[in-house]
Formats: sequence, structure tokens, C-alpha cells
Amino acid sequence: MSKRFKIGILGFANIAKKSMIPAIEALSDSFELVGIASSRTNNYNDITFYDSYEKILSKDILDAVYIPLPNALHFKWAKYALEKGIHVIVEKSMCCTYDEVLILNKTASVNECVLFENFQFRFHSQLDLVKKILNQNEIGSIRSIISNFCFPPFEDPNNIRYKKELGGGALLDAGVYPIKLAQELLGYEVDIVNATLNYEGKEVDIWGDGKIKQINGNSFLHFSFGFDNYYQCSLEILGTKGKLSTNRIFTAPPDYTCKIIIEKNNQTNISEIPPENQFVKSLLFFSKCIEDSNLRTEQYHANITQSSLVERFKNMSNVK
Repeated sequence: MSKRFKIGILGFANIAKKSMIPAIEALSDSFELVGIASSRTNNYNDITFYDSYEKILSKDILDAVYIPLPNALHFKWAKYALEKGIHVIVEKSMCCTYDEVLILNKTASVNECVLFENFQFRFHSQLDLVKKILNQNEIGSIRSIISNFCFPPFEDPNNIRYKKELGGGALLDAGVYPIKLAQELLGYEVDIVNATLNYEGKEVDIWGDGKIKQINGNSFLHFSFGFDNYYQCSLEILGTKGKLSTNRIFTAPPDYTCKIIIEKNNQTNISEIPPENQFVKSLLFFSKCIEDSNLRTEQYHANITQSSLVERFKNMSNVK
């Protein structure tokens, strides 16, 4: 029987409250939620709260920690945890710079720890079916992929995503998703060939777009992202024989029935994927990484490749 891992959370972020805590509680055979470290006093679901991050980050207390803090705080606290031999699952983006990501992955490797960037959409059956359709050549050779991840402005003007000092900006919050998706669909041998960031007078990038192309192939993914758009979470793949599309590729809620639409031969076919919790599936994979050194090594490579693409996007864009 697999070990039941003791896990803690740094900060009481909305994503932790709405998604990760329910996922941990649903996996009670695999995880025990030890507590949450937060500067705010809370009383939530009888969970123990620690008044500092240092107090909970002890190998005597935790096997693993989930870090949903602002991007600019990920490096410091992930490194602190890894140096103590604690496995880390961190929200995207892992860090604000490529150099920080390199340091974290080296620290994780030296201490034989998992360092896992939580792009949970990778584990939804929706993506599995998309890959199966492509592998079976149902829509022919890929000519182009288009993905958009955009949402309206946040109601709170002081939202951390608008704060440069906290690692805000649309690229690190939203643009990283289609960059990750490109690797899932086109492989790791890809490169940024176009990149644009727009600030609209703000201190962080508010929207942007780009293009990723296979290094040794002809397929590409064009993407757009932003904080001031009509909501979009879409994927469209044009092939030589047909077209595939879906409209909730990144953020399918646990009660949502995903639909993959295939258009070809003047016909439209819709495949439905029953509701499932992609946070639960992401956590299950994280637990496998804890027990499998080969999976840990694969994640180091994935982390570094993702960060290198994000860094290249920044350098190619009109970033200021």
C-alpha cells in the first residue's frame, strides 16, 4: 500500500480554498492535510492554521507542501522547503525568472525531492482524448493550432496580478498555459517565433500573443492571452482532413462535461467527456512522482523547458 503523505499549504489563496483543499480531502487515502500557514487567523473546516511559513515547513511535520503564493514568493519558499527535504507542488508560474527555475530544480535534484508545477489541465481526460484523435490521424496532419486564454479585468484594482513586485502580469498568469499546451501537443522540441506584450499604461503586461513552432517540423501554435478580454479558454486544431475544437481546455470545473467537436467530411461529431476533477488527478500524479525517481527527473526537464520558453517570450517581446 502506498504511503499517505502529510501535506501542508502556504497561504490561504482562493485556488487553495476552492480547488486544492477539496482535492486533498477527496484523496484521504493518499494525503493528510496537516495544516495551512497564513498570517491571517482563520477557522476553516477544522484545519490547523500556522502563523508563519517557517513553522509548518519542517520535515517532522510535512512530506510535501503546496505553494499557491504570488509568483514572486515561489522561489524563496520552494527553495526553503526543498532544502529541508520537503516535496513541492507549486502553482504556475514556478518562478519569475529562468535562473530561479534552474536553481530550484538543482536544489530539488540534490535533495531527491519532487518539484512539480501545477498545470492541472495536463491530467484531464479531455487532453488525453485530443491527443488520441491526433495520434490516430482523424483530422489529418496538423496545419495550425490556435489557443486563447483570456478573461475580463479583475474587479479589485489591487489584485496581485496587477502588481509588478509580486510577479504579476498576463504572461506569467495566463500566457504560460498555451505555452505548456504547445509542448503537450507538439513535443518539447519547440521554440517561440513571435511574441508581443501590451501594457496599456499599467506596470505589468495586460495582454499579449505569440507563436510557437516545432524546431524540426512545420506545425505551430498561435496563442493569445490577457486580463482585459472576453473570456476564452479555447483550443482549435486545423488538420488536412478536418478540424477539432473545444472551449474549456484549461479550466474545466469538476462538474463540467467537456465537449470535443470534430468537423470533417461536411459533418460535425461531438464527443463528451464526463465531469472529473483535474486537481485530484494532478495530485495523484504528484504522489506518483514522490515514489518514482524517473518521474521526478522528467518533471525537472519539463520545468526547465517551460521556463526557458517563457523567458524567450519575454526577451522577444516589447517587455519594458
